[in-house]
Amino acid sequence: MSWLNELLQNDPDPTETREWVESLKAVIDTDGPGRAHQLLEGMVELTRRAGAHLPFAPTTEYINTIPSHLEPRMPGDQHMEWRIRSMIRWNAMAMVVRANRKPGDLGGHIASFASSATLYDVGFNHFWRAPSADHPGDLICVQGHSSPGIYARAFLEGRLTESQIDHFRMEVDGRGISSYPHPWLMPDFWQFPTVSMGLGPIGAIYQARNWKYLEGRGLMPKTDRKVWCFLGDGECDEPESLGAISVAGREGLDNLVFVVNCNLQRLDGPVRGNGKIIQELEGQFRGAGWNVVKTVWGSYWDPLLAKDNTGQLKRLMMETVDGEYQNCKAFGGAYTREHFFGKYPETAAMVANLSDDDIWRLNRGGHDPHKVHAAYDNAMKTTGMPTVILAKTVKGYGMGASGESLNPTHQTKKLDDDAVRAFRDRFKIDIPDEQFKDGAVPFFHPGEKSPEVEYMLERRRALGGFLPQRRRKSTQTLEAPKLEVFDRLLKSSGDREISTTMAFVQAFNVILRDKQVGPRCVPIVADEARTFGMEGLFRQIGIYAPEGQKYKPVDRDQLMYYREDAAGQVLEEGITECGAFSSWMAAATSYSTNDLPMLPFYIYYSMFGFQRIGDSAWQAADMRARGFLLGATAGRTTLNGEGLQHEDGHSHLLAGAIPNCRAYDPTFGFEVAVILQHGMQRMLTEQQDEYYYLTLMNENYAHPDMPEGAADGIIKGMYLLKDAGKPKKGELRVQLLGSGTILREAIAAAELLDKDFGVTSDIWSCPSFTELRRDGFDAERWNRLNPEAKTPRKAYVTELLETRQGPAVAATDYVRAFADQIRAFVPMRYTVLGTDGFGRSDTRANLRRHFEVDRYYIAHAAIDALAKEGKMTGKDVARAIKLYKIDAERANPATA
Repeated sequence: MSWLNELLQNDPDPTETREWVESLKAVIDTDGPGRAHQLLEGMVELTRRAGAHLPFAPTTEYINTIPSHLEPRMPGDQHMEWRIRSMIRWNAMAMVVRANRKPGDLGGHIASFASSATLYDVGFNHFWRAPSADHPGDLICVQGHSSPGIYARAFLEGRLTESQIDHFRMEVDGRGISSYPHPWLMPDFWQFPTVSMGLGPIGAIYQARNWKYLEGRGLMPKTDRKVWCFLGDGECDEPESLGAISVAGREGLDNLVFVVNCNLQRLDGPVRGNGKIIQELEGQFRGAGWNVVKTVWGSYWDPLLAKDNTGQLKRLMMETVDGEYQNCKAFGGAYTREHFFGKYPETAAMVANLSDDDIWRLNRGGHDPHKVHAAYDNAMKTTGMPTVILAKTVKGYGMGASGESLNPTHQTKKLDDDAVRAFRDRFKIDIPDEQFKDGAVPFFHPGEKSPEVEYMLERRRALGGFLPQRRRKSTQTLEAPKLEVFDRLLKSSGDREISTTMAFVQAFNVILRDKQVGPRCVPIVADEARTFGMEGLFRQIGIYAPEGQKYKPVDRDQLMYYREDAAGQVLEEGITECGAFSSWMAAATSYSTNDLPMLPFYIYYSMFGFQRIGDSAWQAADMRARGFLLGATAGRTTLNGEGLQHEDGHSHLLAGAIPNCRAYDPTFGFEVAVILQHGMQRMLTEQQDEYYYLTLMNENYAHPDMPEGAADGIIKGMYLLKDAGKPKKGELRVQLLGSGTILREAIAAAELLDKDFGVTSDIWSCPSFTELRRDGFDAERWNRLNPEAKTPRKAYVTELLETRQGPAVAATDYVRAFADQIRAFVPMRYTVLGTDGFGRSDTRANLRRHFEVDRYYIAHAAIDALAKEGKMTGKDVARAIKLYKIDAERANPATA
C-alpha cells in the first residue's frame, strides 16, 4: 500500500494511523465494503458531535464507481453483439450521409449516436422491457440527435423498411421517418419527444414520479418498471435538465435512470474545456440524493490502474482537464503518450511497453459493453433513490479524421468517399468497393435469417417485444359525464356573483363525484391553490405525499386544512411552472404509457403558462397529450393591481399556434361547463389527441341562464347571446362581439348606445376566436381546392353574421391580434379593440380605460364605424368622445 506510505509522511502518529487503516482493511476483507462504510459513517457522526467541521466531499476519484473485480458477468455473445452494433453504426451513418447527398441539404447528426451506440445497445439487448402481458414496459427517452441509431436498429429488426430509412427527414409524402423522436409524426414508434434540449430530463423525472403517484393511489400495481432518460453532458446546462433532480432525490424515485452521454463536447466545442464535466455532474447529483455511477474508463485501462501502486495515474487522471482529454482522442496515441502519460515518469513508464496504437485503443467506459452492463445492472438493483450513470465517451466515435473528437463534429452530416470506406473498414462491414461507385453509400442488412438478426430478435423476445413502441389508444374508454350534471352552472346565478374561476371549481367538484372520471382526475397546482379558491380540495381529496403527513398541520383545526396523504389526489408542485406542466404531461399521456386514461387539470397564473413554458406546450402537442390547462387570473385588465409581468394579453395567440390545442376564453359559468363536458367527451370517450386551454378570471359577477341551443355555438366559438330582434326601418344597428370579462363591457356598451344614440345592438359571445379562425381557414382552403363546387363553403362566422345589419365591433382583454384573427370572415366593417402594450397596476376600471376596451370606448368605436358607413356623422363621433370623456390627445397605449 504505497499510497499509505505517502499518507503517513506528515502524520504526527503514523503507527496509530497504520493500525486504524489495517483494522478497516480487515473489516473489508471479512465483512465487505458495506460494513466498512457503516463504521466510517459512525465515526464521522461522532467526530461532528464533538464539534469538528468535516467538509462534505461531493466527488470521488476520476475512475469507475464499480471496480473491475465487482463487475457482474455480462451475459450473451459479445462478438455477436459487436457485429450487430457495428451494423447499426454503419446504417445510422449511411442514413445521414445518403440524405445529404440528395438535393435539399436535409441535415442530420452522425456524431451523437456514434458516441452512444454501446449505451443503447446494452440496454436493448439486456435491460429494457417492452409492454407485454408479463410487464407494463419501460419508457426510453432517447437523446434526440441519436435517432438515426434507433432507426438503424429497427431496420435490422424488420420494423422499418429500407425505403423508410432512405427517406430519413423526408416525411411530406408519407414515405419517410422523422428527424427526431416525434410521437405526433410516428405515433406507433416514438414514446417521448426529447430533442428540445432539457425537456427530456425534466419530463422523465415527472413521468417516474407520476408512476409512483398512480401506485400510491392504487390505480396501478407496483412494478420494477423504469424510465430511462438519455441526455448529453452539454444538455445539462439547460436549466430544465438539472432543475428538478432534487424532486427525484427527495421522493426516492428508484424507477428513474439518467444516462448522461459524457462525450465532453457540446455543439461548438468542449463542455468544460478547463474543467471536468463528469466531476461537476457527480457533485450535483450526489448532493441531490442520487445514486451516481461513473463509467469513465474501459477494460483496457484495468491493467494500468491495477499496477498504479503510487496513485500517480489516478492523480494524473484527476488533473487532466476535459479539453486535454479531447486532444488525446483527436490526435492519437503518440500525442497521448507525450502529453498525457509523459507528464510524470511513473505514468510514462507504465505505457513504455505499449505501442502508440495500443495507447490509442485505451477505451472510454461508455464504449465498453462490460462496463456499461455493470452500470445498468447497478441501476436496476438500486432501491430508494434514482440513479445517474455518467458514461465517458468519444463524440464521433468511429468517424476518424472526419470528426472523431473534433469541435465541428456535431454539425458533421457529410463524409467523403474515403471517410466512408474508412468507417466500413473500422467496423468490418461486408460491403465490397464496387458498391461505392458514383458516391453510393449502401445500407447493410445481413438477411432476415442471419445469425445477427436472429440474435437481436431473440433478445427482444426475451424482453417482451420491440422498443421503442407506443400505444395509440387505451383499451379503456371512459364515459364523460353528461352536460345535465352541471345543471347548477347552466342556470342563472341570480343575485350571487362568482368568477369563472369559481365556476370551474364548482364544475370540477361535480366531475370528482363521477364514479368513472372522478378517480382519474389529477388536479395540479404550482403553489397557487388558495389563490384560485381550490384549498377545499386539500381536505377533500388530499395532497399527494409519498411518505404521508409526518406533522400536524398548523391549520389542523380548520375545515380546509393542509392534508398530505400517500394516496392524495392533488399534485401540489411548489413554485415550478415547468415542473407542474411536466407533471401534467405525464398524466395527460398515461393512456398511452400505462393504458390508464387520466384527466389532468393544471391551473396556473395565465401569464406563466404558455409564455413561460411554451416549448413544453409544443412538447405536449407532440406527445398527443389529453387534458385541461386552466389559465387563471387571465386577461390584461382583470388581474387588477399586479402589474406588467402578471397581466396576460397574449396567451391565446400562443395557444392558438399549437394545432391540437383548443383554446377558449369563456365569460359565463355555463360556457365553462359546456367546454369541460365537450373536452371530456373528446379526450376520454372518443380518445382524440387534443388538449384544452381555458382562460379563467377572478372577477365576480352574476351569470345568466344558458341561451337555448347555445352549446354547439360555444364549442364552435361564437353564439348569439342577445338578439335585438328584427330590425325596424331606419334603425341603426351594430354587432358587438366579445369574450371573457370584456364581453360584459360590450353588454354595457349596448345599453349606452341605445340610451345615448338610439343604436340597437346584437350581442355575440365569442368563447374562441381561435376556433373561429381555424374554421374559416378550413372553409377558405376547401373553396380554393374545389373551384367547381356548386355550393362554396362558408365560414361559421360568415354564416352567423351575413344576415345581420350594421358594422361589427369586437373587444377582448387580449391584444387586438386575438380578435382580429377572424377579420377575413366577417362580412361587414369590422373594428377590433384590444389590450396592446405593457401592463399596468391599477383598478380594473382604470386599466380598461387605459387600454381603451371599456364600455365607453366600445360604444365610441361603434359610433365611429356607423359614421364611416355614412349612417352617422363626424359630429356624432365627436359627441361620443365628449360624452364618454375620451381623451383624444393621450398617448397610444400600445406603445406607452
